[in-house]
Amino acid sequence: MYGYGFVHKLTSKLELPWGIAGQVELFEGDRLCALVEKNISLEELKSDEERLMRAVVAHDRAICELFRQTPILPLRFGTVFRSSSALLEHISSCESEYLQKLARLAGLAEYSLRAIPLQAPASSPVQSKGKEYLLAKKQRYQARQNFQESQAADWEKVSEAIAASYTDAILASPSGNASSAKDKRVYFLAPQAEEPLLHQRLADWQQACPTWQLHLSEPLPPYHFI
Repeated sequence: MYGYGFVHKLTSKLELPWGIAGQVELFEGDRLCALVEKNISLEELKSDEERLMRAVVAHDRAICELFRQTPILPLRFGTVFRSSSALLEHISSCESEYLQKLARLAGLAEYSLRAIPLQAPASSPVQSKGKEYLLAKKQRYQARQNFQESQAADWEKVSEAIAASYTDAILASPSGNASSAKDKRVYFLAPQAEEPLLHQRLADWQQACPTWQLHLSEPLPPYHFI
């Protein structure tokens, strides 16, 4: 049984979306339900790269459709339970933990902030010769260094502001040379009902961070917080 996530046992009916190859089904425990799809072979999907990518997209789409209806603990792509009895055992053993997480996440969405570093302002070509040429080259180098230091300070200021407003913020681990200016990404939880406040904060962060371009995602299921 291929898993999409876990939700409260609901009194109202969910509109179950189409999954990877068929409709998502509700598998009920005592107080918790699993959202699953039967007869999915990961081995077959992995043998065909195009089918695998379509399956990944379908997985995320189905979870987002469910998330718009109810709080959900989403599962990563490729989570499979070997049988209905194994799934029921998992629900029974983890029910209290999952219910606590659902209660904590009620009304919250995960947002992703992507920060793209801007390039340093272009310098005019050096026309001088001799000592004047060397001085101009040194000044260009120093200007570039000053811009990079300013960029690092801008990001430090904004990341601190995000952490102050959203205490569970997660800064994605940088790849490559951590000291160089690369795209940065922060994940955090925020109340969906307060999205106008979030967009006002985004405008404030952008104003305080002129050497980066900030982009905020749509509200997403809480993948990084479960």
